[in-house]
Amino acid sequence: MANGAPIISSNEGVAAALAKSLGAAVLDTVEAYGEISFTVDRKKLPAVMEKLRDKHEYQQLVEIAGVDYPERPERFEVCYHLLSLTKNHRIRVKVTTNEDTPVPTVTHIWEVAGWLEREVFDLYGVLFDGNADLRRILTDYGFQGHPFRKDFPLTGYVEMRYSEEAKRVVYEPVKLAQDFRSFDFMSPWEGADYILPGDEKSDEKSGDGDDKGAKS
Repeated sequence: MANGAPIISSNEGVAAALAKSLGAAVLDTVEAYGEISFTVDRKKLPAVMEKLRDKHEYQQLVEIAGVDYPERPERFEVCYHLLSLTKNHRIRVKVTTNEDTPVPTVTHIWEVAGWLEREVFDLYGVLFDGNADLRRILTDYGFQGHPFRKDFPLTGYVEMRYSEEAKRVVYEPVKLAQDFRSFDFMSPWEGADYILPGDEKSDEKSGDGDDKGAKS
């Protein structure tokens, strides 16, 4: 069955046309690597999404992703990936926020946003105003913190194991069997600027050979 959507959609003129249509809600537009991204006013997000769905035919919300930039005043970016099935075209819409300021939900526009917003809340701690079921979805009950934040420790706070004595899963403070290893990713064949483990022995042997030669 023939499909009217192009196999490969062009970005030509799309960014300018959408930015003009969305008006003052657009704070920034970036077109790079064959992708178009709009940063929009957080408070105007629902209106922007409805317009993109109804007027510009971006019918499907594919994903919501989070990004953490701890050095920024509003450290989190929430990225919405939209797909137009009729145009075979994708765009990205972004908003920024911090730990305390909620982002308006889009669950009334796309029901799938309920689970996607829960993922971003669970992993980053971003709040979504209007989501009626904003619970953790990937981490365990009683999990401490949000694991995708840049300041979250690599080890986490607790570890779990099955206890034969208690006959159940137990949670305990993390205990590392060994410290984290530090890698410099230098190639030893290209010559490191420090003594590699074991090289000090070869230096000792060469020194002994010099002494024997001097004695003979």
